Amino acid sequence: MLLSMIRVALAVYLGLGLILYLMQSKFTFQPTRELLYNPGDIGLEYEKVQLKTPDNLLLSAWYIPAKKAEFTILFCHGNASNMMHRLDTLNIFYELGVNCLIFDYRGYGNSQGKPTEEGVYIDARTAYDWLINEKKLSPENIIFFGRSIGGSVAAHLANNVEVKGLILESCFTSYADIGRKFYPYMPIKLLAKYSFNTFEYVKKLKCPILVIHSRGDEIIPFELGLRLYEQAANEPKEFLEIFGSHNEGFLHTGQAYRDGLKKWLESVKNYQQQMSAKIKLIS
Repeated sequence: MLLSMIRVALAVYLGLGLILYLMQSKFTFQPTRELLYNPGDIGLEYEKVQLKTPDNLLLSAWYIPAKKAEFTILFCHGNASNMMHRLDTLNIFYELGVNCLIFDYRGYGNSQGKPTEEGVYIDARTAYDWLINEKKLSPENIIFFGRSIGGSVAAHLANNVEVKGLILESCFTSYADIGRKFYPYMPIKLLAKYSFNTFEYVKKLKCPILVIHSRGDEIIPFELGLRLYEQAANEPKEFLEIFGSHNEGFLHTGQAYRDGLKKWLESVKNYQQQMSAKIKLIS
């Protein structure tokens, strides 16, 4: 009887592992196609943009200009729904006086294709290239913003191009670390199809970094955000603690969230001026 119980338990364990492996892409990428709202519905002027990737996919994007903006944010959103569900954040950026380009990864919204890890990295680079080539922006005026899995996408991009600063909100250290949180009894490293190794991406960066996280985050533990800040991020860096759930923490935090972003943006501007002064002194 004991041997039979062990066999059943082992079969259940192996079966769960197989399900997790086969269903991994559905757990990781949860896009929706319907785009029912746009920035115009909340009173924002915007440009509807179509981006073409190097592998010939068309991506949907919105460019929202702000008056007298000095910085432009490239917004890499999370793994669920599409850019329609980020209107609240777009409005915050507009009120802070920064331009914003938000895009849908392949397979999200009206974007063609099917999401993969390498694919979303390509999509982010395509959006960046549009800002450089079409809007004629200098990297010195571009800031990457990534929320949740988008933080890993933004950090990866920052490793491959020039950028002024990076904001990581509600982000994790690596895909495997998140897997261990939900399935601590499974051999996650053996099962994981993806890397999304934000920790390693951030370690290599020298630009100003702002890490934002809530202790009440029910999906990505607060300690992972703290580890990104304390162990991976290089100076100059800041940490902004918010409160509330994973998806609505920035809304629950309200004005304190806006103030934290504003303060950091001002520090980036001052850092830029200080670096320019140092270069002049050296030359």
